[in-house]
Amino acid sequence: MPSALRLLALETSTDTLSVALGSGAPDGLVWQHSGPGGAMASTTLLPLVKQALDATGWSLASLDAVVFGRGPGSFTGLRTACAVAQGLAYGAQGTERPAGLPVLPVDTLLALAEEARWTREQQGHPAPGAISALLDARMGELYVATYTCTPSGLAPLAPPRLCAPADVQAHLHTQWQQHLPAGGEVLLTGNVFDTCASGLAGVPGTRQPALPGAAALLRLAPALLAQGAAVAARDAMPLYVRDKVAQTTDERERLRVNAAATP
Repeated sequence: MPSALRLLALETSTDTLSVALGSGAPDGLVWQHSGPGGAMASTTLLPLVKQALDATGWSLASLDAVVFGRGPGSFTGLRTACAVAQGLAYGAQGTERPAGLPVLPVDTLLALAEEARWTREQQGHPAPGAISALLDARMGELYVATYTCTPSGLAPLAPPRLCAPADVQAHLHTQWQQHLPAGGEVLLTGNVFDTCASGLAGVPGTRQPALPGAAALLRLAPALLAQGAAVAARDAMPLYVRDKVAQTTDERERLRVNAAATP
């Protein structure tokens, strides 16, 4: 890899869409945009990529990789980002790049934890012992993953998992107890502190609202590329974690009854 990477990052796993161009170095952000995502992502993502490349004068073929948030998150958003990343990678095929561009899938919860870590660093706070990333999975559930903060970056304690709010406290406590020194600070970050307030009421730790973003993907990319995490376009896949998006009538009724019974 050249010393100054040229990377394009796409993040559409939530209702916020973001695109960024840069090298991945702390001061290497060249262009970024954040705006409404969700159902709009499929129609706005490609025009934003063109806008980014036009604004910077970078050509598609000059990129070293296309980075995308692979999930978990919105099923539609994940499919959109993956399909666009694949299409751009294939679109760069030519004499200089017969195989197209490498594609780097990055876990959404890792990007969320990185955004929280970066924000804390910019505010002058020391890194916590661990960051637990909590993303709204809808259907009354959360996506959860915890990362320890090490000198070389964020290290996952376990793969992302789907969790009911009532089970979050026990799950996080087990993770922290097994992997963190006694008294180690834990930062909770995500977009669930209003929607899941009752389920998180007993969970200790500082709260920091945040979303995964394309700039966070860029900062994570150089180390992941050095570890060989990039794949060919055909091998890039979303990470859903939940294996279905719709509830049955019985499941919806049980959730309604449980919600009505909760004080």
